Amino acid sequence: MRSVPDDDALLLALLNTTPADGGVVTDELRDDDLAAAWTTQHGGAGTPGEVTTVRRVREVLQTVVRGEGDPRTLAPFVGGATKVPSMDSGVLVWLLHAPEDDLLAARAVIAWSELERTRPGRLRSCGNPECRLFLIDRSHGNRAQWCSMAVCGNRMKARRHYHRTREASDDVAADPG
Repeated sequence: MRSVPDDDALLLALLNTTPADGGVVTDELRDDDLAAAWTTQHGGAGTPGEVTTVRRVREVLQTVVRGEGDPRTLAPFVGGATKVPSMDSGVLVWLLHAPEDDLLAARAVIAWSELERTRPGRLRSCGNPECRLFLIDRSHGNRAQWCSMAVCGNRMKARRHYHRTREASDDVAADPG
């Protein structure tokens, strides 16, 4: 049993373990040792069973968040989990219990579910089609489009500007008048 305060951060970190760099997809969980270190860093145990479960839940979560999969496919990852109330310094807290190899995956699925329930549409893929990252939109108007304004946002805005100016110059060149 582990209590980690920000499971939104865990969910986003897990979803973003397959970034694309220059069009080449990398997998931060590809190697068992790297994956074990990643799970340990995010509150897990780093066991081989946990690594396997985390890789599987990542794949299913990415598919569901992209709208390509059925959310019911996430059910097996929370099947053995329970939340138990406890008092901590006079405050009610809920402790998540699950088999050690399943705890990190259950936390990620529960975080996804909470986001969908309390802030629907806030978790999504980056608006840059060449990017494989995800974002949680925390803006007031729910209008964030990119994982990073500095990277993907600037690239997409520059691309749109280029196409607009090119179309305008093509229109001027085509006008005989």
